[in-house]
Amino acid sequence: MSASQSKSKPASKPLYRYADGQVWNTLAMAYSLGGYAAGIALLLTPHWAAKLVGLMLLAHAMIIGAYLIHEFAHGTIFSKPAHNARAGELFSWMTGGCYADFQDLRSKHMRHHVDRADVITFDSKEFINGLPAWTRKLILALEWAYIPAVELIMHFYVVLLPFISQSEKHRARRGKVLRVLLIRSALFALLGWLSLSALVLYCLAWMIMVTVLRFADAYQHTYDAFAVLEENGKIPADKLRDRAYEQLNTFSNVVSLRWPSLNLLLLNFAYHNAHHEKPVAPWYRLPKMHAELYGDGYRQVVPMSELLSSFHRHRVRRVLSEDYGEFVDGPKRAENFYGAVGVSFLTAV
Repeated sequence: MSASQSKSKPASKPLYRYADGQVWNTLAMAYSLGGYAAGIALLLTPHWAAKLVGLMLLAHAMIIGAYLIHEFAHGTIFSKPAHNARAGELFSWMTGGCYADFQDLRSKHMRHHVDRADVITFDSKEFINGLPAWTRKLILALEWAYIPAVELIMHFYVVLLPFISQSEKHRARRGKVLRVLLIRSALFALLGWLSLSALVLYCLAWMIMVTVLRFADAYQHTYDAFAVLEENGKIPADKLRDRAYEQLNTFSNVVSLRWPSLNLLLLNFAYHNAHHEKPVAPWYRLPKMHAELYGDGYRQVVPMSELLSSFHRHRVRRVLSEDYGEFVDGPKRAENFYGAVGVSFLTAV
């Protein structure tokens, strides 16, 4: 081959975007996919001890899968956007986000970073306040019982949107949603036929995943929310939303300060200030980046142990609260910090 021919041939991109991510990303994806399959297999055994192990493994595999979707959305895993999109679609089947297009999930999340706000289509608080009193009370009762009613409503809304919207973009998704519903219904029917207890435990594992994600999401931002995503509208220019505002309204709700490796349980997603400082930084670099930029003494670092009580006590109040409560300085700084609800990146609304 001549020198001119070799120069004209474009160099192929490596599979992974970052060379230091080959092992980390392969392990994370293998664990999530393998844990998902192994978890279901354990649910199908006749032994309840194995079923309980399968329940926890399945729930955690889905949690890691959800946070990998977040990485795919930021393009931090693979070199080619198409590969990130395909992987995002695959893991969306595992986590139940497959009724929406991955690119819609990604677009919504990018607005969150660019606008430094929660840009949404579906305003859960406005929707719930508009329901009959008995329905509203039922939703609040479910939330009191730790059933994630708001997230369930949001997922149902994603499924229904193509059939109730006048938008051609949403109506064009009717065929896809019907196919997904048919396939997933058949798979769940098969699982229930093989073992009714396995089907029940699978649903419980999914609810555990949603609860863990919503606990993390609840205390990572005190952003304003604007229902302008549907029209791709702009948010009001009512305040300066610069990088200082972003950091002041972002929190790193780490799993543990004493044992930092425990943050791997959430794929380092809790190092949220570092993530927002550099959104293209991959998950495995965030602990070092956090230590260099902030350290554990930074005001916005709030261990989850400080938030568990607030998450429990305010689980009903946060559903309809017009604000996030307050985060103050002092020994009980998160006592009246209600947190957010309905801000999952797994729904494109």
